[in-house]
Amino acid sequence: MGPFAKDLLKDKVILITGGATGLGRAMGEMFLALGARLAIASRREEVLKKAAEEMSRDGNEVFYKSCDVRDPAQVHDLVDAVEQHFGRMDVLINNAAGNFISPTQRLSPRAVDAVLNIVLHGTFYTTLEVGKRWIEQGIQGTMLNIVTTYASTGSGFVAPSAAAKAGVLALTRSLAVEWAQYGIRQVAIAPGAFPTEGAWTRLSPTPELERKMLDRLPLGRVGNPDELAHLAAYLISDYAGYINGEVVTIDGGEWLQGAGQFNDLLEITEEQWDVLADMTRKGK
Repeated sequence: MGPFAKDLLKDKVILITGGATGLGRAMGEMFLALGARLAIASRREEVLKKAAEEMSRDGNEVFYKSCDVRDPAQVHDLVDAVEQHFGRMDVLINNAAGNFISPTQRLSPRAVDAVLNIVLHGTFYTTLEVGKRWIEQGIQGTMLNIVTTYASTGSGFVAPSAAAKAGVLALTRSLAVEWAQYGIRQVAIAPGAFPTEGAWTRLSPTPELERKMLDRLPLGRVGNPDELAHLAAYLISDYAGYINGEVVTIDGGEWLQGAGQFNDLLEITEEQWDVLADMTRKGK
């Protein structure tokens, strides 16, 4: 809970996509500790169920439903289910994402779509579904999008992610103006290095690459998920009611040291890329 009053988010109904693991899970646990009622979604129902059971152990109310955000029909059903369960929704956290490292010339159209469809299309579909309902119902809600530091700068070797996250950042700023008339706020967080199971292995798959990424960080350490969760809690709280269209970077000063989080991968040989590509295909 940290520095916040325990009722900071009391009775706010919050939906987090990608909410069962990683930073989504960390945010959800923080929101629950601050009095929120929580709904989480992701593609894997068994992972969702386990997460919801674990997060509900202290008497918290956690609703879950599997959803592939790439499918607008599933997004519609998800929002329907959350509204039917809680009666309304106050906050949307667009956190679902996909990413992997690769030289751009090695990418197939399918690989590009795998990232763009989740990150950009999925965020857009969820934003539209919730936003239309809020406007119709007169709900003054908040949307928080998780982007990246390279959404503004670009970065080599993660071009689909950079393009998709840049689109999400543009969406955030566009709707901050367009939907403010309805009392709907748009905010975003741009995280730097926050190791999470799975994603960290895909993006920093060798000890040498991990060491090099750590050397880029002015503070000399990676982020703690609770640090991001505290920031998210503030941004969706009523205390941040005048923050609209802003993206807050939380990366220990990394982007100031050098744009392009993955640009150091220029040093990897073609043979090493072959090994990394094989690891990605096998899900390691």
